[in-house]
Amino acid sequence: MTDALHTYTDGSFDAASRSGGWAFVVYERDRQLYADYGNGIGTSNNTFEVLAVLNAMAWIAAEAPARSVTLWTDAVHVIEGCCRWRAIWRTNGWKRITPNPHARRRPINDMEIWQQLDRLLDQRPNVVVKWCKGHSGAGGNELADTLARNTALGGYRNRFQA
Repeated sequence: MTDALHTYTDGSFDAASRSGGWAFVVYERDRQLYADYGNGIGTSNNTFEVLAVLNAMAWIAAEAPARSVTLWTDAVHVIEGCCRWRAIWRTNGWKRITPNPHARRRPINDMEIWQQLDRLLDQRPNVVVKWCKGHSGAGGNELADTLARNTALGGYRNRFQA
C-alpha cells in the first residue's frame, strides 16, 4: 500500500427480512484507521452497496478531504455507477433512457443516494473508485463484508473507531 488511504466498502441484504447493512473500513498503510457500519430496511443488495460507498465518501469528506484515497468495492454495479453511469444519468436529468424514442424514461434506482454520491465524488477528485474481487482474501474487503453482513442481520448495534 502507498501513502494513500485505502477504503474498502461492502453492502449486504437479507431478502427475507428486507433489511440490509453497509460497512466501510479505512486503512492507512497496513493499519486500520477507522471503520463504520449501519443498517436499515431496503429493497436490494445494490442499495446497501451504494450506501456503503456514500457513507465512506462522507467520512472522507469530513476527516480526510485532502488525502488521496483508493476506494475499493466488490460491486460491479457501484463501479459502473461511479465511473460511467452517473455522468450519463446526470446529463439525462437522472433518468434512464433507452434507444426506443417512444419508451418512457425510467427513474434511476436509489436516485437520491446516487445524487449525493455524485456530488461527493465531484468534490473529491483525489478519490479513485476501483474494483476488488470479493472473498479473495483482501483483508479490508473481508472485514467490510463481515461487518455489513452481521449488521444486516442485527448482529452489530454500535459503531466503532479502530
